[in-house]
Amino acid sequence: MARGGVNKAIVQIARDALIARGVNPSINAVRVELGNTGSMTTIARYLGELGKAEPLPKERRERLSEELTGLVGQLLDRLLEEGAQEVSEARAELDKHRASVNEQLAQTQAALADLQRQHDNLQAALDIQAGEMSTCQSSLQSELTRNARLSQSCADLEIRIHEKDQQIRSLEEKHLHARDALEHYRTAVKDQREQEQRRHEGQLQQIQVEHRQLQQTLSVKQDELSRLNRDNERLLSDSRQQARMLTTQHDTIEKLTGELNVLAIASAREEGAKEQLFVQLSLSREESASLRESVIQAETRAQSAQALLESTQNEVEQLRHKLKQSQHDVLIK
Repeated sequence: MARGGVNKAIVQIARDALIARGVNPSINAVRVELGNTGSMTTIARYLGELGKAEPLPKERRERLSEELTGLVGQLLDRLLEEGAQEVSEARAELDKHRASVNEQLAQTQAALADLQRQHDNLQAALDIQAGEMSTCQSSLQSELTRNARLSQSCADLEIRIHEKDQQIRSLEEKHLHARDALEHYRTAVKDQREQEQRRHEGQLQQIQVEHRQLQQTLSVKQDELSRLNRDNERLLSDSRQQARMLTTQHDTIEKLTGELNVLAIASAREEGAKEQLFVQLSLSREESASLRESVIQAETRAQSAQALLESTQNEVEQLRHKLKQSQHDVLIK
């Protein structure tokens, strides 16, 4: 760029030096002579002005006095010396400025390269972080979906277990009623059998003929009563066994309930336990269904036993009536 030291005198000195060496004083040549300083426009303007101010013809210069020629020569030498010195200083300053600019440029390029490396590292780290964030978001969404599904499954399972508890309680109540009824029937039949046997023994001592017939009949009825007693005892044993099975089933369901609570807390880590629990619950359902059928069969057998007891009681009443009638006949005779 143009410097403050480039003026018309310096341009003229450079032009005259080029002319003295036999070189055409063009704009580029003059700028090179000045150390590549100065504006092209300024140099062209000064060269134009110098071209217009051509020196006087040789004839007139010779007519100048020697003193004026000497003064002009001294002035020209001084101008050339000062111009050369200024050009040298300008070149030195230009070289210094160029070195400073080159150093700053190198530092700037190094800093830019460092910043570029930092930018690349940050961009790579950002890409990795974005990938990890996307993976975490996907995993979180999957976990939320699975937890919601497990929570719903646990809630449904708790409802089913509650319903199963109610059914088991109802079965237990029915079983208790059936067992009480069986105990009552068995006690009544036993008491009645003992009373009838004592009464029959007293009556059979008085009536020998009818005793044999009635003894045979009573033996048959006693066999039936014994068989009925054995059936009742067997039903009672079955009922007790079913009660124990119901108690075991209730304990199993309570255990399953506890496991379900643990499963609700650690559902994400207890997938296998949940599947095993479902299998156990299915088995419990099958066992409950089997127990329900057993209880129904026991109730059916109890009803049959009750009907048989009623029939036996009617027959015993008829026998008692016959014994009384026979005893009355004997007393009359």
